Amino acid sequence: MQFLSDLWANGPLKCAVLSWTVAQGIKVLISLWLDKKLDWRRCFGMGGMPSSHSAFVFSLMMAIGIQETLASPIFAVAFGLAAVVIYDAMGVRRETGKQSVVLNQILTQMLVEGKPITEKQLKELVGHTPLEVAAGIIVGIIVTLLVM
Repeated sequence: MQFLSDLWANGPLKCAVLSWTVAQGIKVLISLWLDKKLDWRRCFGMGGMPSSHSAFVFSLMMAIGIQETLASPIFAVAFGLAAVVIYDAMGVRRETGKQSVVLNQILTQMLVEGKPITEKQLKELVGHTPLEVAAGIIVGIIVTLLVM
């Protein structure tokens, strides 16, 4: 039990986990509002508004900067991690989502033509738009300022 209390005493980690949790909760609420149904898969799913990955890494970076100063080597590591994760969210993962949309269209056309397809549709919500990433960063900032 000491292990868990030690983890929770870590301010930057607490900020990051809370930011991720808040962002995922917002996704559930947005899905409920738009789709008029409760989709619990949004609690742990990737993609969507806001980016929980961006909220997590930006909050972690910001909390480390507050706790250790911006001149610390650990802040530089956190900054690098945040930059890579955010770039990946908008770059590689976003493009993967776009490709999934096209492949799902192809699968639909094949099904209409009567060719048997057994694979499930590809997951389209993989990456994030710049707006989703910005919203995730804002969640990370707000949670970190409230906690730290």
